[in-house]
Amino acid sequence: MKKGRLVILDQIGGRDCAALIDNGRLTDFLVDRQDTGPRPGMIYRAKTMRPMKGQSGIMLDLGKGQTGYLRQAKGITAGETLLVQVSTHAEGSKASPVSPKLLFKSRYCIVTPHAPGLNVARKIRDEDERDRLLEVANEALEGADQVLGLIVRSVSEGVDAAAVFEDISAMRNAAETVLAQPLGEPVLLREAESAAQVAWREWVDPDPDDVMQDEGGLELLGFRDSIDALLSPNAFLSGGAWMAIEPTSALVAVDVNTGPDTSFAAGLKTNLAAARDLPRQLRLRGLGGQIVVDFAPMARKDQRQVEQVLRAGFKVDGIETALVGWTGLGHFELQRKRERLPLSELLQ
Repeated sequence: MKKGRLVILDQIGGRDCAALIDNGRLTDFLVDRQDTGPRPGMIYRAKTMRPMKGQSGIMLDLGKGQTGYLRQAKGITAGETLLVQVSTHAEGSKASPVSPKLLFKSRYCIVTPHAPGLNVARKIRDEDERDRLLEVANEALEGADQVLGLIVRSVSEGVDAAAVFEDISAMRNAAETVLAQPLGEPVLLREAESAAQVAWREWVDPDPDDVMQDEGGLELLGFRDSIDALLSPNAFLSGGAWMAIEPTSALVAVDVNTGPDTSFAAGLKTNLAAARDLPRQLRLRGLGGQIVVDFAPMARKDQRQVEQVLRAGFKVDGIETALVGWTGLGHFELQRKRERLPLSELLQ
């Protein structure tokens, strides 16, 4: 595990949760949902219901009174049976967005049914290592490479071949099990991962020594206050500055404030601090969709510097985010994938 990193598996409000601590700072937080509704990652055998008038999408029956929405449904008619995966959380009472492109993701690989081809993450640049991993992948997918594709993830670099082989084989088996399901009524075929499962997959290296699973670990180590603070709109920065992060029905509004010093110099300093912390705050709060940032007043020439810091932060954030750019009023717009439910809803 990376130096200065700690994973805490605990409960909050009666729900299992996982917290990632980097050098004493809360950097990610996951909480299990209490309801049984569609969640990103779930795979269903669904039945098409009706096309949406004036749109290219179609509604789907997911079973048990649950519905999905397939955005691109050209050539698909009512009454067909499809395998689909929930892609993002639904907005309000709307149907859950789904995709026919299934992904089976594990620590070392992503298996892609009906998208054949073997690929190694571009972050792995050593050609000998790429060749080694491709050899392992070919062996693990032998006989199935015409149906299943594979992406070897960057964390596989330097990992023992047997561990990578076992991981790919498990995802191959999971994919083949789902694809082998016969036609029938709509039903859930594969559950979403829990907070703890995601933590073990994404945050924990093979050595689990830095994982704390004692009940009350968040309270014991002093991070419960950091989580409670996320339920307030205000995220405090240094020097008395802060940003107010407030979800509305249409978008997430972020208002950056310098505090007592209202000079352009203070504005730039605060805006840079806000730009660095915004990806973390949105991730921890589980916020996505349209996001509009009203930065503190600064010289127009400094906008480029602030945007560069924003782009660097979101590049390594892990959640798909499109930086749209500056508006005529000087606000900055983003579009962020709804991979999570807002933390305020989960902890209500």
